Amino acid sequence: MRILVVEDDRRLAELLRRGLVAEGFAVEVAHDGRTGLHLATEDAYDVIVLDVMLPGLNGYHVCARLREAGVWTPVLMLTAKDGEYDEAEGLDTGADDYVTKPFSYVALVARLRALVRRGRPARPALIRVGDLQIDPATRCCRRGTADLQLTAREFAVLEYLARRDGEVVAKAEILAHVWDEAFQGDVNIVEVHVSSLRRKIDAPFGRRSIQTVRGVGYRLAADVPGR
Repeated sequence: MRILVVEDDRRLAELLRRGLVAEGFAVEVAHDGRTGLHLATEDAYDVIVLDVMLPGLNGYHVCARLREAGVWTPVLMLTAKDGEYDEAEGLDTGADDYVTKPFSYVALVARLRALVRRGRPARPALIRVGDLQIDPATRCCRRGTADLQLTAREFAVLEYLARRDGEVVAKAEILAHVWDEAFQGDVNIVEVHVSSLRRKIDAPFGRRSIQTVRGVGYRLAADVPGR
């Protein structure tokens, strides 16, 4: 099995390389993000160990660019950042697993073997609703040929509506899916995000694709002209 280790701490990188070689892996090492990105796009690996805090290009950006380029090699993020938002960002950019330092070497190897057994994940399919195109893998959205700049929450709301294409989706469902069932804030946050989405994906193009079904919720429909 062939592994790429992208880690700027040279001592740790060398320890990882020696340990993984002893486990029977073939290992290549890069010490900065740009070199790691180049190697990962030019050569075939079974799994990539990717640090977050890298010079040149951080691990989040490396992972996102790999996915944008259609490289679906499993990625295990390795970092000293242990906050839940850091982990979420890593997974949202396309990582398959996330390990914080200091870590158990035995557990790390077990996770790598599990990723290799799973194999390369299939690229998530594009979601199309009329000329609206949503890419869950790269978190990108387009209306026709126009790129749309959405926040993470806006994208999540739109993706959920798109996956329920044509169905009426209750506000409570959106809230539970995009935020969570334990959300204690104002439920009108859904209306705020829907209004923002309409300004970005509908109004500039003369559309009304996000429809309000009074007393129930919202429905995403294809190619509904605006008034």
